[in-house]
Amino acid sequence: MNKDLIKTNESYNSLVNDIGSILSEARGKMSREVNSIMVDTYWHIGKYIVEYEQQGKERAEYGSNLLNRLSKDLTRLYGKGFGRSNLLYIRKLYICFPKSGTVSHLLGWSHYYEILKSDNELERSFYIKECERQRWSVRELKRQMSSMLFHRIALSKDKEGVLRLVEQGNEVQSPKDIIRDPFVLEFVGLPDINHYDESSLEQSLVSNLGQFMLELGRGFAFIGQQYRFSIAGRHYYVDLVFYHVVLKTYVLIDLKRDEVQHEDVGQMNFYLNYFRNEVCTAGDNEPIGIVLGATADKMTMEYAMGGISNQLFVSRYQLYLPDREMLENELWRMMRKQELLQQQRLEDEL
Repeated sequence: MNKDLIKTNESYNSLVNDIGSILSEARGKMSREVNSIMVDTYWHIGKYIVEYEQQGKERAEYGSNLLNRLSKDLTRLYGKGFGRSNLLYIRKLYICFPKSGTVSHLLGWSHYYEILKSDNELERSFYIKECERQRWSVRELKRQMSSMLFHRIALSKDKEGVLRLVEQGNEVQSPKDIIRDPFVLEFVGLPDINHYDESSLEQSLVSNLGQFMLELGRGFAFIGQQYRFSIAGRHYYVDLVFYHVVLKTYVLIDLKRDEVQHEDVGQMNFYLNYFRNEVCTAGDNEPIGIVLGATADKMTMEYAMGGISNQLFVSRYQLYLPDREMLENELWRMMRKQELLQQQRLEDEL
């Protein structure tokens, strides 16, 4: 082919790519601006509705006829977007965020629509912070809310930790910050525990890697499955290996279909010793090991991990979404218990 023609084609392709880049950037900005304007607009509409109610012209009740009437008139005058359900959440947006400056412009109305389904202020604040930090799509947000992410993380913290979670989101600063108990793996689509094995679970996680990494949390990079290493002529295999770019360390996951046994802990400790000495480089921190099983006996695990200096954790997984009422009750019971203990300590000091 003529060199001048090749050069012309390369130059033209570059032009097309440059135009495409600036168009994509512009469309992204326009989309963000539209979302921001929509949220602001809905906040003001919610304000008008609430103020109208508070003036005594309409009782501030969900069962009042105001939203039904308003929905019909606004739809007739301005088109779609003013169904009663939407108006209900538009009203709730203002009630939950009476100061316009507290509404995040990084989230679209579709995000707020999902977050406002929660009646708990702590939970709403957490998901807003996480959407801002993680750039979750609406689909990702819905999955995390249905898997009760806030409650699962909060149950592993003290009261002050829960409040930090609400104010800052889930900041990963230490290995324990990436551990969830349980890990929820409903997306793998496996049947009852008696009808699958560990290799099926592993393959399902790899096949649904995007969903699995969303469950694991921010910062994970997938290295491989059945990671092989050899010692004294024998081959060993780690089920799943990741690298955590925030903690700067390898994360090893070993899957167990049934209850985690003491020998599973010893095996993971063996893997961690090998990685620390043979795989990690000067810039890496100590590797992290997670033995993930369907169940784990607390007392057995305490004895199994006694004296282990490696960063080794045992956690449970479940193949179904958790029960909201149960986790909510657990969380508020835990927080109330800590409040009572703190109050008792203060009384003892007096």
